[in-house]
Amino acid sequence: MCGVIGMVGQGPVNQALYDGLTVLQHRGQDAAGIMTYDQGRLYLRKDNGLVRDVFSARDMLQLRGNVGIGHVRYPTAGCASSAEAQPFYVNSPYGISLAHNGNLTNADAIKRDLYLEDLRHINTSSDSEILLNVFAHELGELRKLRVNESDIFGAVAGIHRRCRGGYAAVAMINGYGVLGFRDPNGIRPLCFGRRDTGTGTEYMIASESVALDVLGFDLVRDVAPGEAVFIDLHGRLHTQQCADSPRLAPCIFEYVYLARPDSMLDDVSVYKSRLRMGRMLARKIQREWADHDIDVVIPIPDTSRTSALDLANDLNVTYREGFIKNRYIGRTFIMPGQAVRQRSVRQKLNPIELEFRNKNVLLVDDSIVRGTTSQQIIQMARETGANKVYFASAAPPVRYPNVYGIDMPAARELLAHGRDVEGIRRVIGADGMIYQDLEDLVTAVREGNDAIQGFDCSCFDGEYITGDITADYLLALEAQRADEVRQAREGGMGDAGDLAQVQASP
Repeated sequence: MCGVIGMVGQGPVNQALYDGLTVLQHRGQDAAGIMTYDQGRLYLRKDNGLVRDVFSARDMLQLRGNVGIGHVRYPTAGCASSAEAQPFYVNSPYGISLAHNGNLTNADAIKRDLYLEDLRHINTSSDSEILLNVFAHELGELRKLRVNESDIFGAVAGIHRRCRGGYAAVAMINGYGVLGFRDPNGIRPLCFGRRDTGTGTEYMIASESVALDVLGFDLVRDVAPGEAVFIDLHGRLHTQQCADSPRLAPCIFEYVYLARPDSMLDDVSVYKSRLRMGRMLARKIQREWADHDIDVVIPIPDTSRTSALDLANDLNVTYREGFIKNRYIGRTFIMPGQAVRQRSVRQKLNPIELEFRNKNVLLVDDSIVRGTTSQQIIQMARETGANKVYFASAAPPVRYPNVYGIDMPAARELLAHGRDVEGIRRVIGADGMIYQDLEDLVTAVREGNDAIQGFDCSCFDGEYITGDITADYLLALEAQRADEVRQAREGGMGDAGDLAQVQASP
């Protein structure tokens, strides 16, 4: 889960890129970066940390130019090194930089081919650098001094032929413009918008529409699966389908947890989809637990609020805010290391005793991954005086790892892996437990756009839509993602920043 943004403007784009990244900060808190282009030169600033901490006033002044891309990152393999902060850059051909959201499932094979056949060296463990080098190689194979948009789209088609997995990327080609493209299944989100100024039209590409909204851009549409969108330096828009058999099957976990509620993803309002999740879950409670004794519904802030509100309304049960959140603690789901996650839960949430004392409480969360947070929150509710504590998840049980860019843990670290609902209830210590049905979740999201052909629901059902995920692949992934492996890897990492100016071809 990362956030990407790209812009071709009529004036300096540094502030717009910065502001857009702050809006996408929920997609990654590990590192941030911006690269801009001005009169044949590139200007780069990237480092570990939040957007507000990475960029100083001096940094912003050095990010010159009317063209640029940006990135917010969290590490899908647990690495916290600033060497893997994005955007990445290669100088041949033309000078290309790229920022990427997602994960390539055949990254090892491509990396080997890049070295043996394309004579390209990959300097990091990031598959984003692999994606960049594939694009650079495909474009360089043309052996042309100058390329046009058809050549660029042809290079994207080469990416789709060689790369598998989920990816949404923005790239900047020096002297040409900004490119955005999306994998043939549309797993990871990407959209673009425009705004008219007194001097011309500006375009922006972003992971979520909310980044366009706050900057005054009108959402044009989502980038279609397999499509590429190119904005040249004159502000002209070019689009082309670059995949042979595209299919819209976005990641359903974007709607459950990852995206901001004020975003539109593939013509679906994230906010309204979460309202429908709450209604679907309420109907399941009414079917299976008609004689419930719930006194109050309390959400686990923030992402579950929307679902919990409509769940309470449909059940005709009081809705209350029972937890106050410390806004200065990051999302525990994306924090490396189990010990850090455990410490952060009680630092992040503080219960309001009056809402729990002597009540039967239904706590609602968007999903349950490791169960660490759920377990501690239930204990907090009991300590605060709750009579009974029930727990509901607006998503089905997370039983399988995600391989398309969400850093879910190894399967054995997932609470629901190998357990039924009763077993999960016992582990987290709830008096009752209820999960959303997968069919209801799909209905809740698809109601916003009937054109969606399917969803990647792999973390719930274990079915990987790219069709290339084997048991050996999952075992290798588990070896990478296990908490003890992450902690050993992170122990030796430095965090020096990177501020650079690179000479580029005009």
